[in-house]
Amino acid sequence: MRKYQGIIFAYREEPELRELTANRTAASLPFCGRYRLIDFPLSSLRNAGVLDVGVIMQRDYQSLLDHIGSGKAWDMSRRSGGLRMLPPFGLPQYHNGNYNGTMEALNAVGSYLRDSSAENVILMLGSVAANIDLAAAIRKYEESDADALAICMDHDPMGVHHRFNVGPDGYVNGLNLYRRGAGDGLPSLEAYIFRKDILLELMDYCRANNHYLFHRDAITLFLSRGGKMTVYVHEGYANSIRTVEEYYQVSRDMLKAENRRQMFPAGRPVRAKTHEDVSTYYGETARSVNSLVGDKCIIEGDVENCIIFSGVHVAPGAKLRDCIIMKGCDVGEGAELSCVIADKACKFSPASVLIGSPKLPTVVPKGTEI
Repeated sequence: MRKYQGIIFAYREEPELRELTANRTAASLPFCGRYRLIDFPLSSLRNAGVLDVGVIMQRDYQSLLDHIGSGKAWDMSRRSGGLRMLPPFGLPQYHNGNYNGTMEALNAVGSYLRDSSAENVILMLGSVAANIDLAAAIRKYEESDADALAICMDHDPMGVHHRFNVGPDGYVNGLNLYRRGAGDGLPSLEAYIFRKDILLELMDYCRANNHYLFHRDAITLFLSRGGKMTVYVHEGYANSIRTVEEYYQVSRDMLKAENRRQMFPAGRPVRAKTHEDVSTYYGETARSVNSLVGDKCIIEGDVENCIIFSGVHVAPGAKLRDCIIMKGCDVGEGAELSCVIADKACKFSPASVLIGSPKLPTVVPKGTEI
């Protein structure tokens, strides 16, 4: 499908993710035992046949580069087109290196967009946990005479979001910015399809007038000028991840079979960087209840309601409850962890105790020894 160009925003800093994004972007956060968040928008694009994709980066993107590589896992490693990683090469020399908003990020890669032969652009966030049926969204867009399509949710998300008011004709007639909880209109998933020429006009206007924000500046202008935007409602699990609490809750949501079914439907597989490791070993004293456990682990203790990534060792007598334990961690004999998010390569000494709460989980930074 050559007439669609994908753009994934993987540059955004999320200060409320704290230690989890000290050395990585939100888009490269480990998720659900073996994935990264960016696997979901990449897979959604791939499943819809969109193979020309640019990933806008900003800083701390080494883990993102290591994970994505050439894009082979998503069939995007190609001589012409395919996956392109887009660092902030288009910023003026006086700039401090931080994008002030989505429109500035788009203008920084404006030459890439203008050189694309695509007629339409699909914009997606790299830090949204959702398996979107983009093929259905594209059909809805092509069946309408709209210049843009907004992908919305069928439920209210946890955090701050934008909402679109939709008229009886199915077209957007209003935008409610920065809402929380329930309200009028449909919650935005911050994924869009735009005619490329319209998007370029909005980019030019924002650059000329020092406007940076996509929703407040560009979408508001587009609607005020009479632009026609239709909507596609994603039915299924979806949530943005901007805070530690949201990351913890969304991760724990994956312990429910129905949520996993919606995130990993058979017809829309989620592709990821492949790891060919040995199977996980469960010792004689091991107990695992309602947990997702990656490969190459050694489980000899007691884990319940946990997400365990690959290469983790849980020693005999250790008890883990409601935890997210990332790759390469070592939990010593008799240790007790509850409501803990342990980043990669952490070590917990024997008999150590660390207790958080579901609403305020304890985050252990990468490589910490306790």
